[in-house]
Amino acid sequence: MKRRIKDFLQFMKLEKGYSDNTVVAYQNDLFQFLGHVTGNKDDKGIESWTEVDKTLLTDYITCLKTNKAYSYSSSTIARKVAAVKSFFHFLVAEKEIDHDPTKELDSPKVEKRLPKALTPREVDLLLQAPSNDANTPKSQRDLALLEMLYGSGMRVTELVSLNTNDLKLGRDKGQIRVKGKKKNALSREIPLNGPVLDAMRYYVEHGRQQLVQSSAEMALFVNNRGHRLTRQGLWLIIKQYVIAVGISAHVTPHTLRHSFAAHKLSQGKSLQDIQQLLGHANISTTQMYTQNEPDDNKEMDSKLR
Repeated sequence: MKRRIKDFLQFMKLEKGYSDNTVVAYQNDLFQFLGHVTGNKDDKGIESWTEVDKTLLTDYITCLKTNKAYSYSSSTIARKVAAVKSFFHFLVAEKEIDHDPTKELDSPKVEKRLPKALTPREVDLLLQAPSNDANTPKSQRDLALLEMLYGSGMRVTELVSLNTNDLKLGRDKGQIRVKGKKKNALSREIPLNGPVLDAMRYYVEHGRQQLVQSSAEMALFVNNRGHRLTRQGLWLIIKQYVIAVGISAHVTPHTLRHSFAAHKLSQGKSLQDIQQLLGHANISTTQMYTQNEPDDNKEMDSKLR
């Protein structure tokens, strides 16, 4: 049974072009499901995927909802159920099973909430934070990556995957080539100007040269050891500055992406333009940013840089 999960993960990676992070998430969800069903039928567990029925599936979902050891949100449960559904679709297509037991399985309802954007004042506080330190290579890098996240709206994985040849710096304007969410997705070009352009130019000409230890290193953003910055490393950097400036809101690297989109919409950018900048495949995803309250939009209009 484990072998078929591994076959599915290979299919998702090689045929569908899913990112490593997405494949790992599927792997965790499916092996959790496997652990549940192999120990939940007559206390002996099942030995084949053909033995999974709707009763087992319903029991699994109930366990996810009620087991206090998990404390999963509705969105997390929905993601885990979606992973199981995708896996069984794959088993049917591969003729491993004759019918799909998840076909009539209802996914948990997920309340869609607009991601919380930072206020313009909070963004300014966060972007000024690296400058409060001495003008070190680290502070130059941190300012550049914060400006890039907010000034481009790119995803965290996209930012840490950037290479030096993805960046073009002109005197008055620049651009960054961003690879899509999936491995086979088209890249998109994001213009750079103003503070983000200045911060990137200074970092590339000064800070990065002092941090990087090998001329063969292609990563645009590097850690203190001169190697490619990781998602976890980026999260720790942002967390450090959020605490330092006293922002009480829950802030993640993705918060700056949400703030970028909400503020651009408030400035009058069209949904189509924002969709292109964010790399959304479907404009319905971008439309969630139209849910800002009128008072929030007024504040953004009056305070945006």
